[in-house]
Amino acid sequence: MLDASPNLLGILIAVGFVGLLPLAVVTMTGFLKISVVLFLIRNALGVQQMPPNLVLYGISLVLTVYVTTPLISEMGTRLQEGQVQFQTTDDLARAAQIVKQPLQQHLIKFTHPRERQFFLDGTTRLWPEQARQNVKDDDLSILVPAFVASELTRAFEIGFLLYIPFLIIDIVVANILMTLGMIMVSPVLISIPLKLLLFVAIDGWSRLMHGLILSYS
Repeated sequence: MLDASPNLLGILIAVGFVGLLPLAVVTMTGFLKISVVLFLIRNALGVQQMPPNLVLYGISLVLTVYVTTPLISEMGTRLQEGQVQFQTTDDLARAAQIVKQPLQQHLIKFTHPRERQFFLDGTTRLWPEQARQNVKDDDLSILVPAFVASELTRAFEIGFLLYIPFLIIDIVVANILMTLGMIMVSPVLISIPLKLLLFVAIDGWSRLMHGLILSYS
């Protein structure tokens, strides 16, 4: 008879993977930068609830999967070549070692050297000597926070540049209304349609998504 007993280790790995997947997506992929930029552009347009949060998160997730597909494919290929069975703890450790190198290369590519150096130097102040003596700047414990800091910095840099033209529209509209003596008219009523018209005229959503995707090329 076939052994139908469940693989307890495999179940534990699957449960742990599902639990840690959201954290991994936010901290080790482009989801962080993409989502922040999309929310910033919505705020810049002045339409606080459109598109809804669920739509923006969905777009962020789709774009993240698109730009992360090469990394996922490389990890899958290496695991297949290594013929990892996930039957024992040794298999789990071997699988982690196999996928570690492409993940490190991905994080290093999009991490600013200044951030890596900061978190590496920070270990001398925060970590005990035994924990930091073998730490390198390409360890995941250094790369992940450095990657998050780098992505947040780039996201707000992009957001600042996106804000400028819409801020100019707000200032111009407010000055025109004040000059005409229409102080009782809210500038938002005039500026939002103008900002939407500008954004649609330049095919803003497509250009923005194209730029975010190409930033990971």
